[in-house]
Amino acid sequence: MDIKGKKIGFAVTGSFCTLNRALNAAQSLKKAGAELYPIFSDSVWQMNTKFGLAAEWEQRFSSLCGREVIKTIVEAEPIGPGNFLDIMAVVPCSGNTLSKMAHGITDGPVLMAVKAHLRNQKPVVLAVSTNDGLGRSMQNIATLMGSKNIYMVPFSQDDPVKKPYSLVADMEATKATVESALDGIQIQPILK
Repeated sequence: MDIKGKKIGFAVTGSFCTLNRALNAAQSLKKAGAELYPIFSDSVWQMNTKFGLAAEWEQRFSSLCGREVIKTIVEAEPIGPGNFLDIMAVVPCSGNTLSKMAHGITDGPVLMAVKAHLRNQKPVVLAVSTNDGLGRSMQNIATLMGSKNIYMVPFSQDDPVKKPYSLVADMEATKATVESALDGIQIQPILK
């Protein structure tokens, strides 16, 4: 499906080492003509890390998207009743976010945005990025993969020797995954 003019919630969670790749994925969607609504998890908008300052990430995403970043549960909740998004993408989707999503916990802006969006029976794309993907997080990934309206960006082990349990999505496949999810199809193969 062509994404020109589609309204995409672009949620960013705390896998800080992949934020540059997430920004590139957002740029790809924007270049294709999508309208992006940036949403940050608490950790992304509050934590300064070796990968960048929180204020700088906020400025980069809000500048690219042309609107302020949604940063609170109160700001995210209207996504449901407003029913204005066509699709939601969580890029990257950390292990913490995966776990809470799989267990129905809604204690932050990204989780509220996803919950609010799902109530409208619309697709959510997840770009997994967790050091524990082949460990304790695997059950959460499996739960979400089997859930209605959830689509996964293809993923693989990012460093099988040094981090044998770590998984990371192919962020460059975000646009293709979003296009496919809008047609109700899981892009294949999921495992790279």
